[in-house]
Amino acid sequence: MNTNFMNTNSMNLNFLNTNSANLYSINPYVQYMYSYPHKTAYRPLTGFDLKDHVHGLKGPGHGLYLHIPFCQAKCGYCNLFSVTGQGSKAVDRYLDALERQCGQYAELLDSQKTEFSELVIGGGTPLYLTEDQMERMFAMLKEHFHFNEEREFVIETAPNQTTAEKLKRLKQAGATRVSMGIQSFLDKELSALGRQHSAKSAREALNLLKSYQFPCVNLDFIYGIPGQTEGSLLRTLQEALDYEPDEIFLYPLYIKHGAGLEWAGVVPDWKGAMGQYERASFFLKENGFRQDSMRRFVRTDAKRAFSECGFGSSLSLGCGGRSYLGRLHFCRPYAVTQKECLAGIEEYVNCKDYREISHGILLSEEEIKRRFVIRHLLIRPGLPLEQYQMHFGSDAIEDFPLLKKWAEEGYVKRERHLNQQKSRGIDKNNGEPYLALTEKGLAFSDYLGPQLISPQIQRAMKGWEDEHGRIYAAVSGESEKL
Repeated sequence: MNTNFMNTNSMNLNFLNTNSANLYSINPYVQYMYSYPHKTAYRPLTGFDLKDHVHGLKGPGHGLYLHIPFCQAKCGYCNLFSVTGQGSKAVDRYLDALERQCGQYAELLDSQKTEFSELVIGGGTPLYLTEDQMERMFAMLKEHFHFNEEREFVIETAPNQTTAEKLKRLKQAGATRVSMGIQSFLDKELSALGRQHSAKSAREALNLLKSYQFPCVNLDFIYGIPGQTEGSLLRTLQEALDYEPDEIFLYPLYIKHGAGLEWAGVVPDWKGAMGQYERASFFLKENGFRQDSMRRFVRTDAKRAFSECGFGSSLSLGCGGRSYLGRLHFCRPYAVTQKECLAGIEEYVNCKDYREISHGILLSEEEIKRRFVIRHLLIRPGLPLEQYQMHFGSDAIEDFPLLKKWAEEGYVKRERHLNQQKSRGIDKNNGEPYLALTEKGLAFSDYLGPQLISPQIQRAMKGWEDEHGRIYAAVSGESEKL
C-alpha cells in the first residue's frame, strides 16, 4: 500500500503560492456553478411548445438526460429533486409517465433525424429500480430514441443499490461510465452525513463494480464532514486508490435549505475544509491524477479532448432534469423537500402533454456570453479566447474586465493548448490561447464563478429565495457587468 499520505506533514503543501493569511481570509465555498443560470432564476412560461424548438435537436451530437427521483433515504446534505419511501407501484406509475413522454418526444424527433451521442441517467438513485424496471427503462429508450454507435452512457449508483444482477443489466445495456457515491470509508463520517450504507458495504459494492470492468468508474467523496480531519480524508482517498478508479470527484460539504443537516444545526467549517482540499488535491496529483476542475480528478493517462460548452443541446426526460435548446432552457419548477418533490412527481405523472414548456428561461445574448465563460473557465483547459471571439465578435477580457483583475490576483493565466481536434474553422494544432484557472483559481472556483452571475439573474434568484423563505447566499457586492 502506498503510504505517501502518512508523510504529508513534511511536504510543501503551499501549492496555491499565496500568503496563507490571505488564503484563509475569504470563504471560497459560495456556490457550485454546475450550470448557468440556476433553476431558481427560471420562471413560468406561456406559449412555448417543444415542436417550435425541436429544430435545435436536428441531426447528431445531442445529449439525453433521464431523471430517476427515487432514493432509499435522503442524505443529510442533499438538496436535489429526490423522494424516499416509495414502493414499486409508485415507481411503475413514474415509468408509465416516462413512457408517455418518450412517445410524445419521439414523434417530434423523428422529423429531425435526431441522434444522441450521450445518455445520462441520474437521480435520485437510478439503481433504486428493480431489475425488471431497469429492463423496462432501457427498452423504452431503445424503442423511442436513436443513439450514435459510440455514444457515452453514464449512470449513477450507490453502494446499497449495487448488486450483481443490476450491474449485469448495466453491462448488457452498454454503460460506459458508472459513478458511485462513497463519500467516506469511515462509518463515523458516513453517519454524520446521514448516509445509509456502511464502509463495509461500500467496499463490497466497489469490488463488485470493478469486477464488471466498465470503461470508466468514478467515485465521489466529500470533505468538510463534521468530525473529519485531514488525516481521515487522506486515509479514505488512499483506500480509494486501491480500487484503481478512473476518476475521483471530491466535493466540499454544502448545507443548503431543505437539507437534513440544516435542521440539525450543522455549520460547515470552511477553513478546515480548505485545509483538507489543499492536502487532498496535492495527494491525488502526487498519485497519478490530473486535476481538471475544483472537483474532478482524472488519471493522467486519460486524454483531455476539447469539448465546447455553452452551445450544446440536451433533452431531459422525467421530472428533475433540465433541457437546453439554444437560448431556451426549461425544466419543472425547482423543488427540494419531500413534500415539494412528491407534488412535482404527481404533477408529472398526471401530465397529458409533455411537449408543452411551462417553466424556464429564454437567455439574452449577454447571458449566453456569461454561460460560455462560466462553463469553460471553471474546467480545464479553460476559456478558448479565439472561439469566444469567433462566436461573439468581441474580446472576452474586454467584455469581462474581472478576468484581467483575476489574472493580476493569480486566479487565472493565459496558456496555449495543442489539440488534435478542429472545431468550426479553428485549427488548435497551432496552440489556441486559453484563459485557464491556476491552482489557486481551482481552489476558489466556487468563489469566482458566482461573481460572473448577471445582476438580472441574481435578482431572480434572490426573488425565488425571498418567496420561498430561504437564505440567499450570493457573493457580496456587484456582479461583473458587460
